Amino acid sequence: SGTFFYPAVKILPPIPKKLSYSQRLTCDEAALEAEVNGNWTPQEKALHEARLKAKAKRRVRKSSSRSESLSESLSGELADGDSYSPKGKGPVPNDRKSRTGKGRGLPKKGGAGGKGVWGAAGMVYEVEEPDVKDPNYDEVAQGDTVYATVVPELDERELEKTVNPIVQEYFEHGDTKEVQMLLKELNLGHHKYEFSSLAVSLSLEGKASHRELTSRLLRDLVGKVLSESDMARAFDKILKELPDLMLDTPEAPQMLGQFIARAIADHALPMAFLDRYKGKVDCDHARAALDRAAVLLSMKREMVRLDNVWGVGGGLRPVKHLVKEMNFLLKEYLVSGEVKEAERCLRDLEVPHFHHELVYEAVVMVLESKGDTAVKMMCKLLQAFWKIGLITVDQMNRGFQRVYDELPEINLDVPHAHSIMESFTDLCYQESVITKQLRDSCPSRGRKRFVSEGDGGLIKN
Repeated sequence: SGTFFYPAVKILPPIPKKLSYSQRLTCDEAALEAEVNGNWTPQEKALHEARLKAKAKRRVRKSSSRSESLSESLSGELADGDSYSPKGKGPVPNDRKSRTGKGRGLPKKGGAGGKGVWGAAGMVYEVEEPDVKDPNYDEVAQGDTVYATVVPELDERELEKTVNPIVQEYFEHGDTKEVQMLLKELNLGHHKYEFSSLAVSLSLEGKASHRELTSRLLRDLVGKVLSESDMARAFDKILKELPDLMLDTPEAPQMLGQFIARAIADHALPMAFLDRYKGKVDCDHARAALDRAAVLLSMKREMVRLDNVWGVGGGLRPVKHLVKEMNFLLKEYLVSGEVKEAERCLRDLEVPHFHHELVYEAVVMVLESKGDTAVKMMCKLLQAFWKIGLITVDQMNRGFQRVYDELPEINLDVPHAHSIMESFTDLCYQESVITKQLRDSCPSRGRKRFVSEGDGGLIKN
């Protein structure tokens, strides 16, 4: 039926097993070439030749890269002996050369790499010119730019919160230079004049010494922080707010008039300030304040300043003046007998640390007086001051102790000073004015002996 014919197959000789890899490849290529020349089509033959050329290129490229890396590593070892250890055991630590066997054997990044390194040694960076195409480029900023600290301007609420602590602290230390320094650090803006109005308003609620300090502050601020026009605006505002100020301080019109007169005398306000309001004031309280200022200026026209318009308050008064005021206070009390008036006068002196002088003068007046009226009235006065806390225990003890120390000298003018002192201290102790220890420490005069040594023990009549 059917007969199949098989093509003749050329049997190649076997390749010896002991040949090397390259020899075996050569034998395979020779065998395949013989087979191709015999039975392959032209297309298969061209494809096979292309495969052989690609394999040969890969083999040549691989062998050349190995030889090049080996030669460069050996040349680097000979040129730089410090890169490798002297015994030839490999690279030393901290070596920046590549250890993978690839590359040219040079340091990384040309020696400019590593942690904390900004460039190679000796590299100088030039000033980089700004790029016009840069989105952040600013033509105005390319000139001489000057940077300054900008303090935001204070509004009315923030101004009041900031100024009140400054004024209250000034009432304690009285240093106008410190206030000037603090105000220069603030950006008051067009609200600068309100500092004066706030300071005057706070002083109206305080003591006479606070008003004296405020007048001095206004005098020192003019020409340095504030101007005369700023000061005039401040007093204009206070005159408009005078009805509200009278709710807390009924004497505000008289005090404001004294402030205006003192400011004009100190050249803090212009001389024409009062002339602007003549016949133009509708408020009775503002008119009273301006009239008070005009009267003071007419009375003190020959004086450069109205320095005593507020008096001399507190510890600024001389000691002799304080002693004189306390003597006058006690003498007026002995005539009128009004404890409230004496209390008001003592508080107006503003010298709580000097109240022992009042106790001393009161006790001396008792010793120098005749009769029991002064004794009872002074005990009543000291008792009233003791109960309201106007005179403290320390001031009371100090005043009595001063009299105890000077009693021998007082006894020269008042022979019965010891007996009067003992009766007065007993009365004060009964009224709870002094302590038992202070009463017992009262010195007593030595008693006259009833038995003389030359009388034979007879008792004298």
